[in-house]
Amino acid sequence: MTFGEVVFNTSMSGYQEVLTDPSYTGQLVTMTYPLIGNYGVNSEDRESPVPQVNGFIVREASRVDSNWRSEGGLDAYLQEHGITAIADLDTRALTRHIRAEGAMRGAIAPIDRDQDALLAEIRQQPEMEGLDLACGVSTDEPYEVAAVGAQRFRVLAYDFGVKAHSPKLLAERGCRVTVIPAETPLEDLLADPPDGLFVSNGPGDPAAVGAAERAILALAEADVPIFGICLGHQLICRAFGASTFKLPFGHHGGNHPVKNLDRKTVEITSQNHGFAVQADEDGTIPGAPGLRLTHVNLYDGTVEGVEHREYPVISVQYHPEAAPGPHDSRYLFDSFVALMEERRKG
Repeated sequence: MTFGEVVFNTSMSGYQEVLTDPSYTGQLVTMTYPLIGNYGVNSEDRESPVPQVNGFIVREASRVDSNWRSEGGLDAYLQEHGITAIADLDTRALTRHIRAEGAMRGAIAPIDRDQDALLAEIRQQPEMEGLDLACGVSTDEPYEVAAVGAQRFRVLAYDFGVKAHSPKLLAERGCRVTVIPAETPLEDLLADPPDGLFVSNGPGDPAAVGAAERAILALAEADVPIFGICLGHQLICRAFGASTFKLPFGHHGGNHPVKNLDRKTVEITSQNHGFAVQADEDGTIPGAPGLRLTHVNLYDGTVEGVEHREYPVISVQYHPEAAPGPHDSRYLFDSFVALMEERRKG
């Protein structure tokens, strides 16, 4: 049996990336695509060493995995890692219920459990608002991802639940990435400032994670370029005075349209978050006059990206590393590298 916040993900593929994404800590993930497990699992597509979800909900679990990259089946993989899952559920009806009523606490339990007693247990589970889950999934010790080819920059990556693909994409651009624990003291960072700071994705309520805000402000004032995604975006915005709020059912999936206000283009993005940054209808961000809106969600108009008017700071709500896809937004890693190049020239 397992408990968690029930959410749905609209991706048609990438279930292993979903399972191993630390941002899903504390959640029961419902896949809206009806057939899951058909191409198996492998050791290359993991975003972290083990699954992070509290539970997994699918309409039909494929009994056969067929792909040249497959190293095993989904069912065995979930059993190996002790992840409770359920199949043969009407995921369409469940998704419609979440859309109408919002994400809510739930459980996957044996059918013979007393429903009233189980409901009482569910109600005793903590709500997502106010939960600091990021520090619980962060690395205990720093580790490095070597630059691919010649090293151009040294980047520190704040690990609040970082997906493996983000340091990899930075490494491919000549960055030696040192992934550091979420509670790394600010004094350690200022003792040897990096060329850039990456603030990762992660689970939980950004309002409950105050560890990085002082570091974000201090390094920004030291003219160190900063790039944040997902939870990192929310933490950056909060550091400069913005507020965040809980979305009714969040954004989870690989097909969310986002408008780039500067380029006047639309990106199809991969998303996984339950909170968003507060903004007014005119695009201003209350409490954070230094931030400028750069990206907007075309589904509900929420903030998807900002940049600072004075400091070399950019952030987006979605996942530009987007493993397994789409890849419309990978240019943001190049934008971060460009900020570090500008700082070096200046």
